[in-house]
Amino acid sequence: MHAAVGAIAESGPATWSLRELARRAGVSHAAPAHHFGDKTGLLTAVAAEGYTLFADALERAGEDLYDVGLAYVRFAVDHRAHFEVMFRPELYRADDPEVNAARRRADEILRHGVRTVAPAGAPRETHRPDETDETGETGESGETGESGETGESGLDGESGLDGESGLDGDRTAALAAWCIVHGFAELWLSGAFSGDLGEDPVAAASPVIRRLFAR
Repeated sequence: MHAAVGAIAESGPATWSLRELARRAGVSHAAPAHHFGDKTGLLTAVAAEGYTLFADALERAGEDLYDVGLAYVRFAVDHRAHFEVMFRPELYRADDPEVNAARRRADEILRHGVRTVAPAGAPRETHRPDETDETGETGESGETGESGETGESGLDGESGLDGESGLDGDRTAALAAWCIVHGFAELWLSGAFSGDLGEDPVAAASPVIRRLFAR
């Protein structure tokens, strides 16, 4: 596994063979195939290990989405080989149980962080306790009108972001958070940013994530 991660870090996930990997690891040509079956099997093991490390890193960051976002970027840089495999499901068996279990862990951590904040500028319905709507009912949080509906809004309330249901709102917000932090990580790894951002990717990502998400 260590030899595979090294090969991916040097030349990417698609350009090496199991024979080359065996040579790097100092084992027989048949050893990798015996252990993993084929290259897809080996990359599946790399993805499973990557998602496990990824979920562990996000979990250690705590419940604040800002800290989780920084941990995401840090993982991408520190575990570049795993990162390059994990998000290319065409390279491995995406239905592998170990991959799916670790990926679900990471997804849930991100979703939990999203529930505590909303992207800056996202519309959130709010009413003052003394504000009256057209039906004559107050919008005080927790009160119910004749329909029995509460006046709650947001990711965990009646409506999520953009007026979606709570579940769909969580999904949309999680997707937005993922696009922001993953996009930053990919751009950093590709060298697309100019040098004026400095040499520390986490420090560079910090004001971006802080600006886009209310804490």
